[in-house]
Amino acid sequence: MVLIYRCQLELHDSLYYATREIGRLYETEPIIHNYALCYALGLVDSEIYSTTVPEEHSYRYFCPEQVPKYEEHLTPLNEQGIYVTPALAISHSAILNTWKYANNNYHVEMEKTQKNIPSFGRAKEIAPESEFEFFVISQKELKLPKWIRLGKWMSKAEVTVEQLPKPKNTEGVFTCNHPLNPLDVMFTHQVISYDVVNMPPVSLIQNVQMRGQYYYFDDVKNLKIPACMEYRFRG
Repeated sequence: MVLIYRCQLELHDSLYYATREIGRLYETEPIIHNYALCYALGLVDSEIYSTTVPEEHSYRYFCPEQVPKYEEHLTPLNEQGIYVTPALAISHSAILNTWKYANNNYHVEMEKTQKNIPSFGRAKEIAPESEFEFFVISQKELKLPKWIRLGKWMSKAEVTVEQLPKPKNTEGVFTCNHPLNPLDVMFTHQVISYDVVNMPPVSLIQNVQMRGQYYYFDDVKNLKIPACMEYRFRG
């Protein structure tokens, strides 16, 4: 049994993460990576996860080092039959914030200066009330949180969940209008054409034309979701 949840996410704070850095401009792309959503939804810190992953790999209370462990954290979701897609902006606007900081050379030993020259940077953030959409595919019923936090500032967001009708499964050439993680589909599908969204830790693809198995719905037009997706970490 496959259950597919359509989730809409509305920002209540501005959302910031550095998708790309252009000089002193740090820009946030209006797409949310599926890795980030797994952490924000609390799927990584579920009870099942905590019993299958060593405590030193858990981020539940304390992160002793800034080293990502995506494979260790997300592989248990494959075993549970849970997959989260990246989120696409349905409607969004951006805000530009300028921040300044001082030159602190005078703190360096034996270096004297009479100048304190300020510098600056700009952060392009996604504005509050922007809305995103993503899907959760599961082999069992899930209760997803209503409120989550995202990005560098742990911005607050509201999640509205709708369980879609029972999906149908077929195979052929189709177009997926939502962004995808290429590592998670290229092993099971033939990708024909796509646009790249450059962002760490794995660039995403969108407007993807591909061949393989996919889910579709009689009551939801133009929605086709690749089947057999799971988290993969090696090419």
